[in-house]
Amino acid sequence: MSKKPVQPHEIPTTGHSWDGIEEFDNPMPRWWLWTFYLCIIWGIGYTIAFPAWPLVSGATAGLLGWSTRGDVAADIAAVDEANGPINARLEAADMTALTSDPELHGYAVSAGAAVFKTWCAQCHGSGAAGAVGYPNLLDDDWLWGGTIEDIQTTVAHGIRNEEDDDARYSQMPAFGRDELLEQTEIAAIANYVVSLSGEPQDASVVANGAVLFEENCASCHGENAEGDIYQGAPNLADAIWLYGGSYADVVETISNARFGVMPAWSGRLSEAEIRSVTAYVHQLGGGE
Repeated sequence: MSKKPVQPHEIPTTGHSWDGIEEFDNPMPRWWLWTFYLCIIWGIGYTIAFPAWPLVSGATAGLLGWSTRGDVAADIAAVDEANGPINARLEAADMTALTSDPELHGYAVSAGAAVFKTWCAQCHGSGAAGAVGYPNLLDDDWLWGGTIEDIQTTVAHGIRNEEDDDARYSQMPAFGRDELLEQTEIAAIANYVVSLSGEPQDASVVANGAVLFEENCASCHGENAEGDIYQGAPNLADAIWLYGGSYADVVETISNARFGVMPAWSGRLSEAEIRSVTAYVHQLGGGE
């Protein structure tokens, strides 16, 4: 079957046909083609002038040497320069008397909130209410003390980390894992501890648990189980639990111990940032 010859005045088709409707092969408008070509030229010029082509590490720098990171770094440097004088005042201030200077205290709290949301909220939560294994910073239950000086030390040096020789350090024995106590003894202690702020699972062993507690736990947690901030030993009688206060949770803690770690921020944050986040945490409501 021969094709219909194209007459000189007819527009050729692409050969496509849908329900008898043929697709003409009209050339693109000249203005569109020139715009397309200009875009190609502009794109090539852009990749030469600005960072564009990915490399193994980073990307081509571009002839202009411009980058969004550079702009951000410049903005940060400008802000740091503007805050230099008040940061110097904060670094030299007596933290215990910070509230006597409303301007400096207000700046410290505002700056500390930004530091907290950037570096601390991942563990303690955006509202500082904590989570299982991460302390609530809104209450007045402090493992290592809640004075502004205590908080500053904790922020600066951290807890049980290997990067700072001045980190706060304590370690609870794993009474079950290391076979220091029998399972029945662990159960008795757990029932006693739970009874201090709630209902024990087995009230008949609470008295024996109290004796075992005094022999094995009171040296850190105190005779009344109210804790010791100098050892980071929690108060077990206030119904505030870091790792859960159910009977099963307490048995797990006694059996395998806990070993929470907090990084030392003195190597990551400036002195002004450490002091500002300290002021922020202290004024949340639980600071002593």
